[in-house]
Amino acid sequence: MESLLLDDFTKYKFLSGIKYSPDGNKIGFVLHRMDIEENKYLSNIYIYDTQTEKSIKLTSQDSEKSFLFKDANTILFPATRDSKEKSKKEKEEESTTYYEISLDGGEANKSFGIPLNVTDIELLDENNCLVTALYDYYRQNSNINSEEEKDYEVLDEIPFWSNGEGFTNKKRNRLYIYNIKENILTPITDEFTNVDSFKLNEDKSKIILITSSFIDKMPLKSQLYLYNIEEKHLEKITHEDVFSYAYADFLEDEIIFAGNDMTSYGINENNHFYLMDSEGNVKILSPRDFDYSIWNSVGSDCRYGGSRSIKVDGKYLYFVTTEYDSSYINRIDKIGNIEKLTIEKGSIDGFDVLNGEITFIGLRELKLQELYKLDDYKEEQLTNFNKWVIDEKKLSTPEKINFETEKGINIEGWIMKPVEFDENKKYPGILNIHGGPKTVYGEVFFHEMQYWANEGYVVFYCNPRGSDGRGNEFSDIRGKYGTIDYDDLMRFTDHVLENYPFIDRDRLGVTGGSYGGFMTNWIIGHTHRFKAAASQRSISNWVSKFGTTDIGYYFVDDQQGATPWNDVDKLWFHSPLKYANNAVTPTLFIHSEQDYRCWLAEGLQMFTALKYHGVEARLCMFRGENHELSRSGKPKHRIRRLKEITDWFNRYLK
Repeated sequence: MESLLLDDFTKYKFLSGIKYSPDGNKIGFVLHRMDIEENKYLSNIYIYDTQTEKSIKLTSQDSEKSFLFKDANTILFPATRDSKEKSKKEKEEESTTYYEISLDGGEANKSFGIPLNVTDIELLDENNCLVTALYDYYRQNSNINSEEEKDYEVLDEIPFWSNGEGFTNKKRNRLYIYNIKENILTPITDEFTNVDSFKLNEDKSKIILITSSFIDKMPLKSQLYLYNIEEKHLEKITHEDVFSYAYADFLEDEIIFAGNDMTSYGINENNHFYLMDSEGNVKILSPRDFDYSIWNSVGSDCRYGGSRSIKVDGKYLYFVTTEYDSSYINRIDKIGNIEKLTIEKGSIDGFDVLNGEITFIGLRELKLQELYKLDDYKEEQLTNFNKWVIDEKKLSTPEKINFETEKGINIEGWIMKPVEFDENKKYPGILNIHGGPKTVYGEVFFHEMQYWANEGYVVFYCNPRGSDGRGNEFSDIRGKYGTIDYDDLMRFTDHVLENYPFIDRDRLGVTGGSYGGFMTNWIIGHTHRFKAAASQRSISNWVSKFGTTDIGYYFVDDQQGATPWNDVDKLWFHSPLKYANNAVTPTLFIHSEQDYRCWLAEGLQMFTALKYHGVEARLCMFRGENHELSRSGKPKHRIRRLKEITDWFNRYLK
């Protein structure tokens, strides 16, 4: 067995976009891998044949990131392949070209083009399709030379940018019907309405869509609309004045949707399921004691691309929940009966279901992503793209820790021993803090932590209050950031040190990203027990975050219970920057230039404060990266990031 190397993650395979063919005989998915030399990700469409039980590579241009089934034997996918298409992209012209390829193989042929930058597509018939596409109001309504306009950025609404998307001012995801044969575009939504999602009913006569419409300030609430295709009639069917819709689809002859009114636990409140009949009458479907998030929030740095986590099939809605340290596939019927379909621990990274048959992409034990079939609670692994990691590399198995942080409140945590563990030695330790805060750590593969265990570190981590998986009350730390969560993390550290004496308490490091970066900043201002810290994509000042980030104006107000005008003292109290003069811990800051979720200014302020007060500090900024650097950043940048952090810890802890 060989040691796991820092850059081994560049050899991992990542799966996404899983879909059944209409006849259920094939399963399509996208396989991603890294190209270090070109510093990018390569993506191709693969097909798993349920009859032969084998996978084949269907495309080979290394740029096919999404697809849909045209029929049982043909796949459609967007691509830029010929010189005309490439020229349009270079000129930033709105255009998306679709190619089709037979599942039997052969060359891909151009099928049709759409004069829009398409974000999603569904086929209505052989001549028409339903698409969402990016609409730029100012670009469409300006007479100014587009080349000249590149020198300016005019802002007149909030949010004005979005992490991973750049400036979004007056840009909307708009819904259209496109006639392929006649090249006719018919807008369904207006130029100021953003379409969050849309679904067709079974006979493709109606569309249910979730939208938000605004000009100056994006609201937290959303709207539900029903569109009759034949009548060309768009009807608002929003059932409550203030409601956040997370999902909507047709379930037989009714509409099933998920969402919440944000009144009890704010923007992070767990959703409930509802059923709306043809008369518009609404009833809550999920039991009142159903208190889990309906998404997967189990953390890992070994994913790329997205997959569906909720879908109607037959008389059920299938969906994912996060429960404690794992995520599971469930289904609910029109009566409100919920059945959990998976029982194994780990992470459901996406699934598809057809006629009750389920296949999913999962992280199981210390295995990286693979394809699995689910049959009567039993899981069968279908692929072995990443088997070599288990077979060839030394890995550390997380050991679970349960401890009581306060009377009646238990916290889950884990410890990973060094792979060459010797009980007679003393080892440096690293406390790793997850983001969110409404996410969770589990027992799945996490490359950075496995690498540190291979480098001779003890790695320990937990799910403090504020984490997901245990209901609204446990995850609700609004107005308490840096208080009870800090207590949980420090008590967990105390517990680990008391029960694992091979950890050298004089050689402790702490790190985390996003919320974990906030907590790292907070910790160095409140204790000197850590000898090194690495703060990643962090928050240091709630006042500046309010006015500069893509979610700041509503996230800060909701999570801190204050704005700069009604209680600036509260925002300052919860800001790590306030306590930076107390810090003595050498701290590395990792930040991305285009991180609009926790903007660069957050890292710069904390870095400057430490330098001003004579504390060892270093800031490494990554150009062209955003908040997702550690998960989907360019391969070379991800290598540099992990090297920066590891070198920093080696310098101060070894």
